[in-house]
Amino acid sequence: MVVVTFALVFYSIGVILEQRRSRITKAILVFLTIGVTLDITSTVLMILGSSHITIHGFIGWSALAVMLIDAVLIWRHWNRQKDGVVSRSLNLYTRYAYAWWVVAYIAGAVIASTLK
Repeated sequence: MVVVTFALVFYSIGVILEQRRSRITKAILVFLTIGVTLDITSTVLMILGSSHITIHGFIGWSALAVMLIDAVLIWRHWNRQKDGVVSRSLNLYTRYAYAWWVVAYIAGAVIASTLK
């Protein structure tokens, strides 16, 4: 749970900065990349600790997928346009990806709290 919470913190900082500025900076890339890396790590740890597929597992995998796609799109945009200005469609996709990832995080927290 600690790893996924750190993923939430780093990914949130990156997304909030990108949403407010409507541009990509090196700092935003660092926060998003660390957030995605931590989420991949937490997903692997959850898979190792689980013996079966759950609804939360499906939600988590889909959230990780949209988060990873968002990070790839932002990195690709950064590599193509060094000014960092984000298009409305990429800005909107980032917002939806983040919202879905937060839903997965909350679902995991609710499930974890009911298991105790």
